[in-house]
Amino acid sequence: MEQLSKFTHDTLLLHKSIPQNRTSILSTSFKILSFILLTLLAFLFLNQIQKANFLVLCVSFVFLIYKTYLISRSSDIYLVDYSCLKPPNFWRVPFSSFLEHSRIVHSLDQESVDFMSRVLVTSGQSQKTCIPPALHYLPPRSSHEDAINEAQMVLFPVFEDLLSKTKLSPLDIDIIIVNCSGYCSTPSLSSIIINRYSMREDIKSFNISGMGCSASALAVDMAQNLLKVHKNSNAVILSTEILSNGWYAGKDRSMMILNCLFRSGSAAILITNKESARKISKYRLLYTLRTQGAFDDIAYNAAIREEDSKGFLGFRLKKDVLHVVGELLRSSFHIMGSSILPLEEKIRYGFSVIRKKFLDKSTELYVPNFRKVIQHYCLPTSGKAMIMEIGRKMKLKDEEVEAALMTLHRFGNQSSSSLWYELAYMEGKERVKQGERVLQLGMGSGPKCTSLVWECNRPIVGESAKGPWADSINSYPIYSFLT
Repeated sequence: MEQLSKFTHDTLLLHKSIPQNRTSILSTSFKILSFILLTLLAFLFLNQIQKANFLVLCVSFVFLIYKTYLISRSSDIYLVDYSCLKPPNFWRVPFSSFLEHSRIVHSLDQESVDFMSRVLVTSGQSQKTCIPPALHYLPPRSSHEDAINEAQMVLFPVFEDLLSKTKLSPLDIDIIIVNCSGYCSTPSLSSIIINRYSMREDIKSFNISGMGCSASALAVDMAQNLLKVHKNSNAVILSTEILSNGWYAGKDRSMMILNCLFRSGSAAILITNKESARKISKYRLLYTLRTQGAFDDIAYNAAIREEDSKGFLGFRLKKDVLHVVGELLRSSFHIMGSSILPLEEKIRYGFSVIRKKFLDKSTELYVPNFRKVIQHYCLPTSGKAMIMEIGRKMKLKDEEVEAALMTLHRFGNQSSSSLWYELAYMEGKERVKQGERVLQLGMGSGPKCTSLVWECNRPIVGESAKGPWADSINSYPIYSFLT
């Protein structure tokens, strides 16, 4: 496998990297020459006509062309393509196996087993979700070596698939960002990727941990800011959650819930600011927003990783987590709405704020109709109750929460990478049309919320036979899970 990878690496480098660099140089030269030509033309006209008004008009015209065609295009951020992992079938964990496994490992009484059974049934996930091989052992294996092995099993395949899709060499990557909330290795996960694929010595590498289910969307925002500084660059984001070291081995029910919900998954995303990607990319990034709720003690402690009374480490979910999510969404919608909503919706929201503040404090704030500017939604897959609550807050229809519910059903809660499985579901159904907009909403512990708005850049067809949904897309949606 290593020899094949190196051969592919060297071949792609020879046949692709050099032509790309030449194209980039020619594109930049064309821009500079165009600007100089326009300036000279204006100067020639000014030699004939010396009136001040004409001078101002010509200078304004040249500046407008330069800003519109030469600057604005270079600042666009594009999503070229992405890949999602489809875990092997032998990773699958049916409910009966999961419950029997938990009962044996933790010596659970029947009441606790019944509790976990209710969580599994009401969670909205199916019998086909997967956990890594280390957690199939009795007892589960959670060593550092097992976590590293899992990281390699979930990150290497999606990265290689992304390179294959985009016909890039590892040496064409200028920036790499790896996010994994609950596991931070030394060397870092980004270093593991760089070492495995012999990437460039000047690559900019970043590792994000502790950011919860919002980390993938947050990484896109981070990549956008980096690409504003590093022109003509490719950025790859690898998003996953390592479960081998995150298994809760105690009996506290508020901490057992995450054992029932978190499942295996990963995604690799290629983002670029190269103008040559404008016609081939799937999406163009229109808007990003990050909001934070960690300043509030109740919100901060609603979902937190800590030790239980017996010293077992786990992730605790408290009962007020849905309320915290609602408050965080409200502040996020307020900021996002002021930027992307039409004037009519802004006025309605403004009047509702005034009414609540000065006339009737018991009234609810008006929830803007985001469907006027956004056609598709990728929501956090933290559980069916969470998806339905977010859909209710945003006043979404059944078909607009379908991608999130079906992703949860088929793959479980894959933390930050779930957003890309949802997008793959909508593409597999050929629902995303050119010019339409997609909202990706990532919410993580802290709490924090990251929103991304993408515009479909070209027709997207033929995806139903690719990716993680290839063998199951025709079985969905399951309408009983939409209510």
